[in-house]
Amino acid sequence: MRQLKFQLADAMKLCTCLRWLASSVVLCALALTLGQAHAEPAASIEPREVRDWLMRVHNAAHQRNFQGTFVISAAGVVSSARIAHFFEGGEQFEWIEPLDGQTRHVLRHNSEVHTVWPLSRVALVEQRDVVTSFPSLLLGVDDRITEWYDAQVQAPERAAGRDANVLLLKPRDEFRYGHRLWSDRQTGLLLRADVLNERGEVLEISAFTDVLIGVRSRPESVLQPMRTPAGYRVIKLQMQPTQLETEGWEMRKIVAGFKPLNCFRRPLGAAMSSDAKSSVTTAVHAVFSDGITYVSVFIEPYDEDRHLRPMLASEGATQTLMSRRGDFWLTVVGDVPAVTLRAFTLALERKK
Repeated sequence: MRQLKFQLADAMKLCTCLRWLASSVVLCALALTLGQAHAEPAASIEPREVRDWLMRVHNAAHQRNFQGTFVISAAGVVSSARIAHFFEGGEQFEWIEPLDGQTRHVLRHNSEVHTVWPLSRVALVEQRDVVTSFPSLLLGVDDRITEWYDAQVQAPERAAGRDANVLLLKPRDEFRYGHRLWSDRQTGLLLRADVLNERGEVLEISAFTDVLIGVRSRPESVLQPMRTPAGYRVIKLQMQPTQLETEGWEMRKIVAGFKPLNCFRRPLGAAMSSDAKSSVTTAVHAVFSDGITYVSVFIEPYDEDRHLRPMLASEGATQTLMSRRGDFWLTVVGDVPAVTLRAFTLALERKK
């Protein structure tokens, strides 16, 4: 299950990228909101103020230079990684070194991502949508988020050794979890994000343990290792944009608040080889979001050797629901309650 979560990282909010930007208008709005919050630590705020808060957090991960160590803790399992992120000339450069499991490096220049395994001398090259990764939030944050979450500014705290503003998002229905977000008071960079169940218990923590913001930009430290050394096997993962309707599927009803973000075809497991033919097996991957969290729907041909039985798996905040639909196998995954995944599965229909 842990392996699946990392394989689907481009649809989730896992450790792949970070970015940042701040404007004086947002800073003023935030200062006003937090000034009120000191007198009333759990004060609800207006939709526009929520949008400004979240956009400041999201943009912070794009256009700031920073480096540090962050951890993801869920279901008793802790994973950690070192990261460096640079913004120069309107471009983003990122270097990530996971500290657990097999030795590997993740290198990113804008949307081009290289994952390099030095011991096996393999490099995976792909174009990846990186909007969903900690500590970034969605690009298209809007006022409608408060239709699905009650936003409350809480008392300031410290995170990763820095003063932080804290925002609590409490779900208004059963289809989403709560979120508590710590953002750096000075820059807006997201320092910690907790996912909470209906009882307010922490299901998953993503957090910096240490971070330096405003470090010197070193894009060549990312570009140089992206020039794959001789002797490496290069695997190029091609993902083709598509639509569910084009692939013969439709969503009869999407869970309230969720909107389609993108849809594409991607190779499956063993198909991702350097000499893969055009006839390799692929899956359709559709991503939906409510502005805070994501649900991914994967559709692939049914294979009795790989798809043994329907199941619901859980690890921390991440739920995964797998089932058979005629000649196809459906996998729905997201940091949402199981009821949400069932609703997506039931809504998905094969067009006649």
